[in-house]
Amino acid sequence: MSEEIERVKTLIIGSGPAGYTAAIYAARADLDPVMYTGMEPGGQLTTTTEVENYPGYPDGVQGPEMMEQFKKQAERFDTDVRNGWVSKVDFSGPVHKVEVDNGKKTIEAHTVIISTGASAKWLGLESEQRLRNSGGGVSACAVCDGFFYKGQEVAIVGGGDTACEEASYLAKLCKKVHMIVRRDEMRASKIMQERVEKAENIEIHWNTETVEVLGEEQVEGAKFVNNQTNEEFEIPVTGFFVAIGHKPNTDVFKDWIDMDEVGYIKVKPGTAKTNVDGVFVGGDAADKVYRQAVTAAGTGCMAALDAERYLAAKGLA
Repeated sequence: MSEEIERVKTLIIGSGPAGYTAAIYAARADLDPVMYTGMEPGGQLTTTTEVENYPGYPDGVQGPEMMEQFKKQAERFDTDVRNGWVSKVDFSGPVHKVEVDNGKKTIEAHTVIISTGASAKWLGLESEQRLRNSGGGVSACAVCDGFFYKGQEVAIVGGGDTACEEASYLAKLCKKVHMIVRRDEMRASKIMQERVEKAENIEIHWNTETVEVLGEEQVEGAKFVNNQTNEEFEIPVTGFFVAIGHKPNTDVFKDWIDMDEVGYIKVKPGTAKTNVDGVFVGGDAADKVYRQAVTAAGTGCMAALDAERYLAAKGLA
């Protein structure tokens, strides 16, 4: 650990809706929160363009702008927002030790709120990343962005429960949904597969992989290849969704915190409490079901309230 040590009441690891909401509640409760924003300040919403499903924004809002407003609100109540990332933790004692930026600083915190989120898995294609970063029609969240493609033709890549769920959601909005499945069968549960297969406007392309997403500024189509016949073909779509899973950003906590097989943090039912006293979690680091900004904010609130009660019981709040 670093020689520079600072002791705080509440440390928030990671930003985004969960982290900033936790900061607002913690700061208003005089917990003097310190936040380290992590490798992606603002979280996944900073890579999103229009957000139309968060209450309070009747005309919609740009993702980065929304996160900047969250940050300003947290700072208004004197949250100490710092750039930096957590490289190591030690949750063995009653006071938790957290190493920042590979040992440049060590924080000793009475409570820790984890809000490191999760990152969508991508195909890794240049065209996919370019059109995703520019808001040109590539997305990893059909529930977030499907509305923009109402009455249009779209493609979704994936063969698991999430892909089936999102394909079914898109089918209610879109004229046609092309589901791209890499193998000759899906990994999804039987009931989810049946739901997709019964939808008249979902076409499943088996043994198919994506070669390229077409379009310069907006998605105009996609090129695919049948991995059995090597036959290439194009489909004219205006939206391209990737549903091949998410990876929670929780590796640094794995030696201390109980997680499922993927890395999502387990909580005590109805709370934001982890298996370690004084360590709480909010947002997508623990949520593999909903993964929405509004639910992340809600669990960020829960984490701060649980932290406040924990500190109060110890006479520290």
